[in-house]
Amino acid sequence: MSAIKLTIDGREIEVAPGTTILEAARQLGKDIPTFCYDPELPPNGACRICVVEVEKARALVASCVAPVGAGMVVYTESERVINARKAILTLLIANHPLDCITCEKTGECKLQDYCYRYGVADSDFGGEVKELADDDTNAFFVRDMNKCILCGICVGKCQDVIGAGAIDFTRRGFVSNVGPPFEDAIEDSTCVFCGLCIDSCPVGALIPRYSLGRGRPWQVEKTKTVCPYCSIGCNVTLHVKDNEVIGISPAEENPVNRGHLCVKGKFGWDYLKSGDRLTRPLVKSNGAFVEVSWEEALGLITDNLDQVLDRYGSEAIMGLCSPKTTNEESYLFQKLIRSLGTNNVDSYTRHCHAPAVDGMMEAFGSAAMTNSIGELSETQAVFVIAADPSESHPVISYRVREAVRKGAKLIVADPEPIGLTDLAHHYLPLQEGSAVALVNAMANVIIEENLHDRTFIEKRTEGFEALKSAVAKYTPRYAAEITGIGEDDLRSAARAYAGAEKAAVISTVGMDYSAGNGGLVLALANLALLTGNLGKESAGLYLPYGENNLQGASDMGALPAVLSGYQPVKEKAIREKFSRSWGVKISEEPGLSAADVFQKGSQDPVKAMYILDENPVSCLGGEDSETARFLGDLDFLVVQDIFMTETAALADVILPAAAFAEQQGTYTNTERRVQLTRQAVKPPGEAHPGWAIIAELAGWLGFDWDYGGPEDVFAEMASLTPQYAGMSYEKLAVQGLQWPCPSKDHPGTAFLYEGRFSRGLGLFSVVGHEAAGPEETGAGSCIAAHHACQCQSESMSRRSVIDNFIVSKMCGR
Repeated sequence: MSAIKLTIDGREIEVAPGTTILEAARQLGKDIPTFCYDPELPPNGACRICVVEVEKARALVASCVAPVGAGMVVYTESERVINARKAILTLLIANHPLDCITCEKTGECKLQDYCYRYGVADSDFGGEVKELADDDTNAFFVRDMNKCILCGICVGKCQDVIGAGAIDFTRRGFVSNVGPPFEDAIEDSTCVFCGLCIDSCPVGALIPRYSLGRGRPWQVEKTKTVCPYCSIGCNVTLHVKDNEVIGISPAEENPVNRGHLCVKGKFGWDYLKSGDRLTRPLVKSNGAFVEVSWEEALGLITDNLDQVLDRYGSEAIMGLCSPKTTNEESYLFQKLIRSLGTNNVDSYTRHCHAPAVDGMMEAFGSAAMTNSIGELSETQAVFVIAADPSESHPVISYRVREAVRKGAKLIVADPEPIGLTDLAHHYLPLQEGSAVALVNAMANVIIEENLHDRTFIEKRTEGFEALKSAVAKYTPRYAAEITGIGEDDLRSAARAYAGAEKAAVISTVGMDYSAGNGGLVLALANLALLTGNLGKESAGLYLPYGENNLQGASDMGALPAVLSGYQPVKEKAIREKFSRSWGVKISEEPGLSAADVFQKGSQDPVKAMYILDENPVSCLGGEDSETARFLGDLDFLVVQDIFMTETAALADVILPAAAFAEQQGTYTNTERRVQLTRQAVKPPGEAHPGWAIIAELAGWLGFDWDYGGPEDVFAEMASLTPQYAGMSYEKLAVQGLQWPCPSKDHPGTAFLYEGRFSRGLGLFSVVGHEAAGPEETGAGSCIAAHHACQCQSESMSRRSVIDNFIVSKMCGR
């Protein structure tokens, strides 16, 4: 249809059919007041503050629900409009506390701003007012419902966007309120404490507890950065006053989270100001730690590493990096270890996500999530198996809910109901350990009913005939005996997935901490290849990682067999390229993995370790484990961290590092988006940014490194790493870039494998039910393992009330 032409306040504009008057006015830069309107929610025109005058219309119309019409003439600030808005505001403040002098929302309150704009100071309407008690029973925010104007945005966000359904309108008429059913306390409801209601509230009804009395909006400096908790990489804005973070809000414009957060991102940052932070270098003397200068600590590390090198050789040294550190830290860390003559450098990327990494490498030739998170909202079918994104990656669950609202079919397969089961068109409560059989049976149905994409299979894959033969026995009847799923339900699910033009699979099998061959991942890859759901938008395989920079740590070469960009150390040309840049000789022998080292224990050749922001003692059995004994028996152990962890307690030297809000750098999220994290506050005491510590230690060890800052580190890394070659801090500043980004004029890659897989042709794999590994035991075990490791990474004794509440909510303990 052709564009519609109309006039708003004397200015002509053309807009698409279906555009509302409000949307058209905003395209012209007109600021029409709104209370109940939110672009994510269906407009309802309830508050009427957005009314405008339309020529020839009998009455004022609510601009948020009224569509434009050809030749329409609109006035957004006529006398009738202004008088109507004044009347609405006068009615609102008649039953609203006018404690604006002390209200925490002053400066950011829409009601206050509109009253100022239209000169409404008090109300002529007398009578009864609400007198509700404040609800300050939870650890996160205070509810003063006397200030609620019943706009309903929080209700819509909670029910439609988040899916928690914790609150709704209660009672009727004058005593109407917003709250949980039966007016229960919010912590006894289904609230997930994502904070979206707080960020959406236009008045002072919902205030974060952490910001109470801490500062006015105009006293706060705001710094955009990246949430450090999980691999989604949500963009957040830190609110800083007097070198202290006093609040956090989601970034509205970022494509990753689009103004959404989860409980961890919104409230789980108060550890920054913990009194237990490491603030000075520590050296163990006679069994106890004593504070020393940086010079003493670095000198001691240099002397001891030199002794190990002289006595045992370079293979006696190992570095263990964390998937929580920045790309710059990970890159410099593996560069330092390799400059010492060994490839014994690793991170917990494989330990945490071995099935996902192995499976995707075999099927596609690359271990990265295929598509962008935002694309999920436009997919036509979503298959969720062995995952509960509502718990593990809430922002992904928000996108799934959005897709379902737009008409997508949702298939959920898990032994127990998960957070998305209420929306599922097909719920498959499969038996534990039968996921591979289920997926193979779906493949069987798709092939038998000719629902597979023959063109895609012929042109872009190999191994189809072997797969066809292998899944022939997995008829719905055969699979029903294994999975417990009825034949008709299985067929319907397979048809729903294969019948969509764009279908996505979501699984967190990689969160299982047991090693595996990626059997379920291979089966899911078969399903995507079979239906041609790869290499295009809003389709693909979504296997989100756990830690925030797990993708980046792998990309940076914190692995024993590859340098940055997954370039094998065994290839001479690769080694020579890095050697020329670094000025050192790089060993051609792949190094030891962390699993190899910790399993061998005292028989291992490693005598000295440098552990960067990682806590293997907690993750691998605790203080009485073989891992703890191995680390305790090393000739020398250096730990760099922000807290005294169980692993740090075994160290000979501890180096205090900066946390995410205290340094600049980059993270690479699970959709391969490289994003800038910016410094908002100074590190406590003498703690330093991780990249600076590693660079300084390299100087003590005799290497001539010259970096003026993390941007220089990134530039060197990008020059050596094909996937990052076109990236720079300047290009990353707006909303980041997704690799591969091979040249400076390249826009980044939203989805992988358009036209070609990394290995050439996509590979169908024969995966039998008997070969299914323990990674496919359902979402519950995977998520529990993931959260347990995250939760154990810091001692419970150091957690604040908010941290403990998060743990109890997310981990059930």
